[in-house]
Amino acid sequence: MRETVLPSPTVRAFFDRPTGSLQYVLHDPKTRHGAIIDPVWNYYPEAGAVTTESADEILDYVQAEKLTIDWILDTHPHADHFSAGPYLKEKLGAPHGIGEKVTEVQKIWKKLYNLPDDLATDGRQWDRLFAEGEAFMIGEIPVKVMFSPGHTLASISYVAGDAAFVHDTLMMPQSGTSRADFPGGSALELWNSIRDILSLPAQTRLYIGHDYPASGEAPQYMATIAEHRLSNRHVKDGISKDEFLATREARDATLKLPARMLEALQVNIRGGRLPAPESDGNCYLKKPIGKFSPR
Repeated sequence: MRETVLPSPTVRAFFDRPTGSLQYVLHDPKTRHGAIIDPVWNYYPEAGAVTTESADEILDYVQAEKLTIDWILDTHPHADHFSAGPYLKEKLGAPHGIGEKVTEVQKIWKKLYNLPDDLATDGRQWDRLFAEGEAFMIGEIPVKVMFSPGHTLASISYVAGDAAFVHDTLMMPQSGTSRADFPGGSALELWNSIRDILSLPAQTRLYIGHDYPASGEAPQYMATIAEHRLSNRHVKDGISKDEFLATREARDATLKLPARMLEALQVNIRGGRLPAPESDGNCYLKKPIGKFSPR
């Protein structure tokens, strides 16, 4: 049987080495319309400083390639970096979107941070809250939204032709899968999400959210469905649900929280914005003390 030929976007990856985060620009090579996925707003916890070098690198690429950006897209509220969505929206005029379940993440973390009542938890910080199965176009390339919880309960994937942006579900095949132990996470839901992803056509290119190469080495960030089904150490064909759950939950029990998590989530539930300045004109972030294990 002949495989269906899917439209193929051009994809350019950008790597933030301090957090191991992959950011993507995809575009339709015919119309040169595109989207930015999971952009990083750089944060330096030792100084309490935020800078825009990662987002500016993306802006330079967009300008050099003469792209029209239709969307700035988050896959979920990230725990290791601040979203640069609002900054890029200001520069490019494109709407900022995320999955509709982000409202549940907002409620969890608003309570954990004991944030004031005036922090809205209805997702209004974004221009669009995508539902499961929703579709839109980037140029002439159709994009479908897949609800893919597990890492967080709000996680979604964007399937654009023969490319799928699957965030913190899968790692590269030799590394397996992503953690599922954050508040609202679930190893079982992660398994179900990954099985849905692996049911996409075999030639689909999967672009992941993180890699952690040794100093001086380039990141790896793309493998096909066929490659994952053949060799992903956690979910390749032949591994059962029970085997996966045992492996994932044992691994998660050994992991420390990401270094920037307690700062990042209170920014990202605001859509990538700092809290309002206080009376001295400065912004301040809160850290809950004693709510998480030091492991």
